[in-house]
Amino acid sequence: MQKRMGEAVARVARKVNDTVENKTDSLDLANCKLMTFPVGIYKAMRSVTEGIHRISLANNELKSITSRFVTTFSQLRELNLAGNYLHRLPEEITSLLHLRAIDLSRNRFRRFPEPLATVPSLETIDLEENEIAEVPTEKLASMASLRSLNLRDNPVGPEVRLLVRPLVPFDLLLSPEEPVPEA
Repeated sequence: MQKRMGEAVARVARKVNDTVENKTDSLDLANCKLMTFPVGIYKAMRSVTEGIHRISLANNELKSITSRFVTTFSQLRELNLAGNYLHRLPEEITSLLHLRAIDLSRNRFRRFPEPLATVPSLETIDLEENEIAEVPTEKLASMASLRSLNLRDNPVGPEVRLLVRPLVPFDLLLSPEEPVPEA
């Protein structure tokens, strides 16, 4: 057990070091068995955080994302948090002014993460395979940049199925068993 933990820590350290040394714009910590975002990464990456545009924390064991994470990586354009145990996002997510895509599929959201509705540049939201029953339809309809919202495999209510073009300017992806009414 300790050997596997040591290997996981070493893998995370390698990935962080590669990002810092190569000054790449992305950090891929997918499949690292992370239960929290390691605090040491903030210090290790402080010289390059402004240049990080893409982060993947997919397929870990995260139960939350902290406000510190969001404010540290303020220039994010893409954030992949798929396959974790998340059920909410910090309010500070609204400060990610450049965020264009967020993948929250295969998590534990019961409600649409409403702070996302005020992220101005957000084009793609993937919430497939969560437990979302309610969606703030008015707020979504006012998201000027939104192009695609994936709510497949969620127990969404019938009011969401009424969101069709031209009422909303984005593609709404729902599970096929209940067809979306024609406009």
